[in-house]
Amino acid sequence: MVGPFTPIVPEYGPLNLSSLLPQVGRSLGVRGLVDESSLVGEANSGWAPLVPVKRSVVVLVDGLGAELLARRGGHAPFLRSLMPGGRPAQVGFPSTTATSMGSFGTGLTPGRHGLVGWEVLDPATDQVFNELSWEGGPAPRLWQPHETVFQACEQAGVSVTRIGPGHFDGSGLTESALRGGRFVAAKSLSERVDATVSALRNSQRALVYLYWGDIDMVGHVHGCESPQWGAELESVDAELQRLARLLPKATSMHITADHGMVDVPMANRLDLAHEPDLDAGVRRLAGDPRAVQLHAEPGAADDVIATWRERLGERAVVLSREAAIADGWFGPTSMDVANRIGEIIVAMGPDLAVVDSRHHRPEFLALLGHHGSLTSAELSIPWLVVEPE
Repeated sequence: MVGPFTPIVPEYGPLNLSSLLPQVGRSLGVRGLVDESSLVGEANSGWAPLVPVKRSVVVLVDGLGAELLARRGGHAPFLRSLMPGGRPAQVGFPSTTATSMGSFGTGLTPGRHGLVGWEVLDPATDQVFNELSWEGGPAPRLWQPHETVFQACEQAGVSVTRIGPGHFDGSGLTESALRGGRFVAAKSLSERVDATVSALRNSQRALVYLYWGDIDMVGHVHGCESPQWGAELESVDAELQRLARLLPKATSMHITADHGMVDVPMANRLDLAHEPDLDAGVRRLAGDPRAVQLHAEPGAADDVIATWRERLGERAVVLSREAAIADGWFGPTSMDVANRIGEIIVAMGPDLAVVDSRHHRPEFLALLGHHGSLTSAELSIPWLVVEPE
């Protein structure tokens, strides 16, 4: 890293991921969809509202950051052809799947929907749980009680179909952030494309959501700069081009992502199990390796902040929870959600991650690609549009 790390505070406006589904819903004629993040108004964004359509499909490619797509676009001629007309979008903080899915599905900021990290403290039990696996987690609809965009569209008469792997159906994250409509399980991307086309053709007014996660998986395991990542992007590009060719008339297609990714070499990992100075005063570790949330022992928060700042120096930004909220990292934040966030937030620069081998599984510790922090590589996502015929 050259120079001190300066975090990018997310812009919670009409070009944030939280605004995408509400805007698509409005293009389908659904009234009353007010995405809380669009406080600046679409007229000030430099982009016109989406054109009215009868059907729309939204494809979310997990881990397909805008900077990765721009840098490795030679593997994706179809997606590259859409980039000149795309919208430069962002996700919120932390730039991680659970949080982004909460923003995507509800139209709310992380500080309102409450899915504030990969691992989060449940104040009711004082235990940390994983918001992807949801093992040991609270009741999903109580944890995130706000209406989803899918529910609102369904109530307005739009046929809503969600397409993804079978184990997502009824999962904690799905029930919390993406409930509404019907779920169709399909394994391969080609099967999901076929299911998408079928759902579009079987309704006069439809919203179809297609999820694909292998870009993210390959990036985590092999690194987002690897040949394997490029090969997976080629496969995704070909299938999405096929989907675009098969769209019925008066159907729009939106392609986006939930975060980008950076590779963090093993030499740049700090393991709390072997860092007694950093571990001192820490009661619970939550968040993500690149967006750590620390819950301190009573009265220890100030000392923990001072120790982490001294140790990490210019490679990270260490803030109190109150300062991070005041600076807008989580967007507008309610009190009940604030209580889930660690008392200390550590946003890593591009070359650093913090793990704990006493807690994290060996398979997780071996991952090369990571995300969660406030760098452009992690926050910036594509919003590519195929306009209806």
